Amino acid sequence: MATQVPTTSEPGFAHLVRGIVNDIGDLVKQQMQFARAEIKEDLRKSKEACVLLALGAGSAFAGVLFLGLMLVYLLHWLTAPANSDPSSLPLWGCYAIVAGVFVVTGVGLFEASRRLFASSLPEQTVQTAKENVEWITNSK
Repeated sequence: MATQVPTTSEPGFAHLVRGIVNDIGDLVKQQMQFARAEIKEDLRKSKEACVLLALGAGSAFAGVLFLGLMLVYLLHWLTAPANSDPSSLPLWGCYAIVAGVFVVTGVGLFEASRRLFASSLPEQTVQTAKENVEWITNSK
């Protein structure tokens, strides 16, 4: 009498564990690739934000410089004798208008760079990693 060994199509325990370990390894590899791609995108956004920040700082500096010059001309205008300036808009007013344009532009560029920096955080990678860890720990 020969004993027959039953053949089952179900995989063994070792095969299942190997499959789970391989799946986790693949998941970690994909997570790393996703993080790398997101970091590259974040660096690009950060570079753009730095350019906007530098432009905003330059514009704000020019505005502050013009405001300083405006104060000098305002002081001169306040101490000048009456009717000594024939123009309808005093020179200090012209400097104030130009300075205001530069300051508003600088503040706008600062705000744009701040928003760009805020959007360049790798939130998707962190969220996906949390979901993966939660799935792995809860799949027992």
